[in-house]
Amino acid sequence: MTAAQSDLVGAAFEMALAAHGRQTDRAGQLYIGHVARVTARLDNPRDQVVALLHDVVEDTDVTLDEIAARFGEGVAHSVGCLTHPENEALEDYIARVASDDCAVRVKLADLDDNDDDARLALLPEETRVRLKEKYRRSRVLLEQARG
Repeated sequence: MTAAQSDLVGAAFEMALAAHGRQTDRAGQLYIGHVARVTARLDNPRDQVVALLHDVVEDTDVTLDEIAARFGEGVAHSVGCLTHPENEALEDYIARVASDDCAVRVKLADLDDNDDDARLALLPEETRVRLKEKYRRSRVLLEQARG
């Protein structure tokens, strides 16, 4: 990784940390841990930047315009593909993810972390079963969309 790439990854981490702040996941753990684990599953610096930012638009006040201004239109586009508005059907969301190779790689890493049995074991059984099915369905839809 070049110094410039390292600087971008660092800046993305700083933005993600500031944006997610003290947010917690369903198990009460700091949400930035999920973001860091997703990022650690990826080798490419651009993918890592997108992974660090993959939930900031969806879950915080950060906008795609702010991401584009700091990290470029390409990164903002990939983050936009990964942003899932509440009222959007899963099929439509996954089709958008599938349209961007970087978004696909980040989404697969995201699903791997979300579907980790150790993480899911911290949740009530009903929630765990519901989420396992959601993650399974997301993978199937993504495979279908990618052809």
